[in-house]
Amino acid sequence: MSPQTLSLTIDPAASAAPFEQVRTQIADQARDGGLPVGYKLPTVRGLAEDLGLAANTVAKAYRALETDGVIETRGRNGSFIAAAGEAADKEAAAAAETYARRARRLGLDRRAALAAVENALRATYDADA
Repeated sequence: MSPQTLSLTIDPAASAAPFEQVRTQIADQARDGGLPVGYKLPTVRGLAEDLGLAANTVAKAYRALETDGVIETRGRNGSFIAAAGEAADKEAAAAAETYARRARRLGLDRRAALAAVENALRATYDADA
């Protein structure tokens, strides 16, 4: 079995900013197992050079990935793919709990609260289709 490697393509004509392209592609590869937990990412400067981007662009993507729990930075040791599923599940559960408490304070019953969530999900996920 060949080792997994990071594979990114930046499209200068794309509507998404280059940092968002980097963020999305790394997140997708981590999520689908193309980059396993513990995989060491290239340095910010190294990846920027490889992609022909400014180091600040890659650094911005890495910061967003770290905020999202996709990667973890271990100081001078570098950045690694984290157990993103666990972090995403925890964050989603916390957001759902916050929403449920707020909906209840607003006086919504379960059906209305759930309908609001379903409408938001439909608008968000169908926009990507």
